[in-house]
Amino acid sequence: MPAGTLYRGREGMWSWVAHRVTGVLIFFFLFVHVLDTALVRVSPEDYDNVVATYKTPVVALLEYGLVAAILFHALNGLRVIAVDFWSQGPRHQKQMLWGVVILWLALMIGAIYPVLGHAARELFGS
Repeated sequence: MPAGTLYRGREGMWSWVAHRVTGVLIFFFLFVHVLDTALVRVSPEDYDNVVATYKTPVVALLEYGLVAAILFHALNGLRVIAVDFWSQGPRHQKQMLWGVVILWLALMIGAIYPVLGHAARELFGS
């Protein structure tokens, strides 16, 4: 391959990949949610058992992952709209991506910080 022709995956490609991955994860959650909700009509006892499995620490962690995926997907989607419909969007897409990442991190830290504080108080009894 000649030098300079290999695409090295700059910010635009990674945001595209992250947008697709978060979209698939959100779709998978919605699919599972529809299936488990439909289970209540088939077997209420099995529905109760499935819902009981959702009350575990692992699922709580997965719920934070879901929040992270939805938040990134939404913010990046707004960035994509700006790139597509704002005449200056393509020129500023890199800065907008970094704005999305910084805003996403700030919101995620704000969402997780109280939970970590509560967990620390429960574990260490302060």
